[in-house]
Amino acid sequence: MTPEELRDVMTYLESRVRLAEEGSRTVAFEMPGGAELLEAGLNPEGVRRLLAASWLPEMVAEVLETPEFCEPGDSPEQVLRYARDVVGEYIRKRFPLE
Repeated sequence: MTPEELRDVMTYLESRVRLAEEGSRTVAFEMPGGAELLEAGLNPEGVRRLLAASWLPEMVAEVLETPEFCEPGDSPEQVLRYARDVVGEYIRKRFPLE
């Protein structure tokens, strides 16, 4: 998997993180399955490795818990940005390129 292919995975997953309701600070994120990731044109080997990663459930949980760690004055858009950043940080730190 190339760095560009890894960025594609991160970008796709980050785009799946959304606010549960407009104006809400609650984050919604469902990890897509393998078929959906492949249909999105992501690297098949990268998809296989991602779905097999032991840290994946932890990443999903942290994304959903992000609002709990935000400041009360943070806007919904800031909370969403922080939650999306969790995805990128997890993948950059834990997904080695081969």
